[in-house]
Amino acid sequence: MGEELLTIRGLRAGVDDKEILHGASLSIGKGETHVLLGPNGSGKTTLMNVIMGHPRYEVREGTVRFDGADLLALPTHERARRGLFLSFQTPEEIPGVTVENMLRTARQAITGKKAGVLAFRKELAAALATLQMDADWAGRYLNVGFSGGEKKRTEILQLLMLKPKLALLDETDSGLDVDAVHLVSGGVRAFRTPENACLIITHNAGILSSLSVDRVHVLLHGHIVQSGGPELVDEVGAHGYARFLEAEG
Repeated sequence: MGEELLTIRGLRAGVDDKEILHGASLSIGKGETHVLLGPNGSGKTTLMNVIMGHPRYEVREGTVRFDGADLLALPTHERARRGLFLSFQTPEEIPGVTVENMLRTARQAITGKKAGVLAFRKELAAALATLQMDADWAGRYLNVGFSGGEKKRTEILQLLMLKPKLALLDETDSGLDVDAVHLVSGGVRAFRTPENACLIITHNAGILSSLSVDRVHVLLHGHIVQSGGPELVDEVGAHGYARFLEAEG
């Protein structure tokens, strides 16, 4: 296991008066790719939102440390500046803001440095080519008129350009056809280095087929009931969550 990047211990959290996470614990090291599996309503998206600092969610107990810092003490924008990135199941449309302008502004907010236009556009062109996206994509308004697959590819473009330390990918492959899943997984491979990490929620093993997965976690009823290797993906794909639900009683 690499040097710990994210460490969650005994996390209890929820929304309004409903507790959704009941003592979840998880550790992710640098250079690792982790997969989070679980049926609908098990708390997967809640965990992602709590890590990112969504204001709707209340943490009642537990600790979350990221790259040595107490993550729960930081506002959402500071978490992003320190290297967290969350992809959304349904990315928002932002009329009037081009993809390029959003990326340049976000990069400057994270680094505190103004990016040179020519160098930035050269880097952006390379990232677009990796995802087989046309050069004029950069001038389109963010997600306006985009198909579901185009929105997901644009999020992976953001991942490549913003270079976070930890990417939280919440069903980035949802609704994609085989070719689009291949492009998205290629983008994730291009992002990965020994110094960063990924936590992926997925119901589609296709995105994992060309990725090197280190650990798989099964989340049920708000806590992780089992962790293991990539073989857990195959087991859930073949048999569902029956064994884990029976063990839960």
